[in-house]
Parts: sequence; structure tokens; C-alpha cells
Amino acid sequence: MSPAARAATLQARRSARFVAWVRAWRAGLVPCDDAAAEISGDEEHMVSDVPGTWTDVSLTDAIAALSKLHPDEVRLVLPAPGDPRGLPGPGPFSGAALLAGEGVIAGGLGFVPEVRLHTSGSGDEFETVRWQVFVLPTTPPPTDAPSTAEAEAELSAELATATRTLAKLDIAQWRPELAGAIEALRKPDGATDLPPGYDPRARRLYARASILDRVLALAEHAAPGGAINGYEVQQRDAALRPLTTACRRALVAACNAPLL
Repeated sequence: MSPAARAATLQARRSARFVAWVRAWRAGLVPCDDAAAEISGDEEHMVSDVPGTWTDVSLTDAIAALSKLHPDEVRLVLPAPGDPRGLPGPGPFSGAALLAGEGVIAGGLGFVPEVRLHTSGSGDEFETVRWQVFVLPTTPPPTDAPSTAEAEAELSAELATATRTLAKLDIAQWRPELAGAIEALRKPDGATDLPPGYDPRARRLYARASILDRVLALAEHAAPGGAINGYEVQQRDAALRPLTTACRRALVAACNAPLL
């Protein structure tokens, strides 16, 4: 894998990891403490407004509040403007999840992460993650959620289309690290961060979509230079828009897939 692609995978969506590991815990496949450790990684995570608490609590304590849930009651949502699929309807949680671009539905509670940047006394910057908890209305699971097979086929088709368009734009001239990352996607190494309980298709889909999610983040923050004009910017955005949607649907399908 190229350095660009490896860098693109360093920070997976926090809500995706939350859902995958909490579901594995609720299925009895991993201990609660292990699930919390896998979600937080090297970051400091705190949770606000957990029912029955008066101050911020640790991620482990917040997860423990979900001890009565079935794994299928924990779901990932990755909404975007104009695409609110998976959200329970208008309300504070939906607004926060739309703003963050991600969230977790866990029974009657919603979790949305907020990354906060801090500077130490020595000038070093570091991040902490604060999860905001919302009480949700009772809503049935979405009926239009794609299966992993459907999401995998959609992602492959959109990736092929986008790659052809970006090749015509000669993307390597203006964003070489993005071109390298896209090239690496053609030869995925099968690595996955999903916990025990997920089938091979879900693992493969999550691995590929997680890499692509970071590649698309690079594209979103790419500032066009002299090698790309306004028309090409429009063409690039038009090529990436359906691919971004397919990537989000793939992550949702993989994380919410039935456990073995």
C-alpha cells in the first residue's frame, strides 16, 4: 500500500468503530473494556449527557449503559445534506449528526462525536473526542438499508466510473497523493478493523470503504492549483459525488451487517 493510502486509513470514522465494537460486545464476542479501548485507540474519549449521570463519563461507563441492547439495535448513520437516510426524523440528534456527518443510534439513545483540538503548554497540539448523547424517539429500523452485497456492487461500479473520469483529468498533476491512494484501492490487502462476528464480505467491504473514505477526504480538502481549471473542478466534483454516497452506504452496510 502506498504511503498516501496508508495515511488515508489512519483515522477511520469514530462512529463506525463505535457501532462495530459495541455490537460485537452485545453479541458476547468481546469484553466491554476491550470494545471501549478499540473505539478510543490513542485518543481520549468522554461522553456527555448519558441518562442518569450529572457529569461527563468515560467511554466504558457510557457503553455499559447499553448493556440491555440487542446488537441489531446499534446502528451506524452517515447522513449528508440532502441525504438523511437512517436518521429518526427532525430533532437535535439528527441536526448534530448531519453537522458531524456521522452518528450512532443505540436503542433510544443517539451518540454524535465532536473532535476538539487542544494545545499543550509546550505548544503541542492534541485532540480529544466528546460524544454527545441524545434521547431519541422510538422509530423502527430503516427498510431501505442496502445489504453488503448490494453496497459492494454499488461501490465497485461507482469507483470504476470515478476512476475513469479522474484519469481523463490527469489528477496526478494536481494531487499526486490522491492519485496514489486511488491506485492502491485496486489492490486491497484485505486488512480490516472489524471485530469478531462479521462475515468475510462485510470485512472486505469495510476495509475497502474505509480506505476510500479517507481518500475522498483528501479530495475534499484539495485546493486546485494551476494544473486544474474551474471546469475540471466541476468535473472532479461530479465524479466524486456519487462515489462519496456509495462509500457512505458501504460503510453503513458493513457496520450494520448481521453478526455470525
